[in-house]
Amino acid sequence: MIERYTRPEMGAIWTEQNKYQAWLEVEILACEAWAEIGDIPKEDVAKIRENASFDVNRILEIEQETRHDVVAFTRAVSETLGEERKWVHYGLTSTDVVDTALSYLIKQANDILRKDIVNFIDIIAAKAKEHKYTVMMGRTHGVHAEPTTFGLKLGLWYEEMKRNLERFEAAAKVIETGKMSGAVGTYANIDPRVEQYVCDKLGLTASPISTQTLQRDRHAQYLSALALIATSIEKFATEIRGLQKSETREVEEAFAKGQKGSSAMPHKRNPIGSENMVGMSRLMRGYMVTAYENVALWHERDISHSSAERVILPDATITLNYMLNRFGNIVKNLTVFPENMKRNMDRTFGLIYSQRILLALIDKGLVREEAYDTVQPLAMQAWDEQVQFRTLVDASEKITSYLTKEELDECFDYNYHLQHVDMIFERLGLI
Repeated sequence: MIERYTRPEMGAIWTEQNKYQAWLEVEILACEAWAEIGDIPKEDVAKIRENASFDVNRILEIEQETRHDVVAFTRAVSETLGEERKWVHYGLTSTDVVDTALSYLIKQANDILRKDIVNFIDIIAAKAKEHKYTVMMGRTHGVHAEPTTFGLKLGLWYEEMKRNLERFEAAAKVIETGKMSGAVGTYANIDPRVEQYVCDKLGLTASPISTQTLQRDRHAQYLSALALIATSIEKFATEIRGLQKSETREVEEAFAKGQKGSSAMPHKRNPIGSENMVGMSRLMRGYMVTAYENVALWHERDISHSSAERVILPDATITLNYMLNRFGNIVKNLTVFPENMKRNMDRTFGLIYSQRILLALIDKGLVREEAYDTVQPLAMQAWDEQVQFRTLVDASEKITSYLTKEELDECFDYNYHLQHVDMIFERLGLI
């Protein structure tokens, strides 16, 4: 991922230095496991633990000749050791190291993402409670429907992100898995206890069965979970973009002093952060598709997945880390305009209360079809002539023969639509 979207903590996980450090740790732990079993001298392992190291430039230099990164790595490490170097990579195949180390790096990334997700959920929860009763227009098909609150809108995001956290935890459990089962997964040249030892030390689960590789459905599930989180953020960002339109202006991203919205138009205050989220979400879904393409490897392995994973796994975790933090700040600092929300509710001439009139007439004894056919022509007239719906209702002899002025006043009260807000918040646990 380009530096522009890379936060330092996550970026540090995916450096070449940290990757090779993970490889080295896997190699050393494997030696320790062999020593625990009694197959290699413990004093040799102690020397390996103390002295084994690498230089990234030296690895790259050797790789120019070997054209094999793991061979280049093990040779570079061996150059830092004495006779004990013969135990490095003992009984292993390259992917025993690479896949297990990759899962270990992903586990490190997951520790960061987990905190990011929880923090983002907390930000949404706080904003939802702040605007629990901030009444606004609910829209369906982009058209005014009935009143809701901005807090309920945020409560919806809160619940969706809680589901995303559950999906993330399930995917993390699947991906945080190691394997050290040899060239085709039969443990022909490695004791299964080595695998278990290494995985235990790294905090990974040992795969019950594998080929030369961990199966890539694991990685597909993981990137699916990350892509879905990004897509939820895109959904939330799209809502902000819609509500920030000049003709709506119900919310607005924070606009810093000195910030510029356009090189040509000095008045512009654009939802650029939310737009950024939409673009990054598209990337995340692309990474997911590539992960699905990686599932169908040939027989016990090929390396068609390898080049893709060098890009998609670091980039996906880096991108989501950036998205969660940037959009979290957008929500936290979001400017809300309650007065504009109420003003917009009045723009459709009171038509948002049409269902209340419909149901009130039914309650008075009209069948639904008759009640609907009584209300709809007045609603269409209000649309076409841009007159207040209440004025037309008051002038309707049929409606006023069933409903008193007081009953009509109740029908045109938006507070009716908020009567269950407390119950919904209680169900969400937002107390």
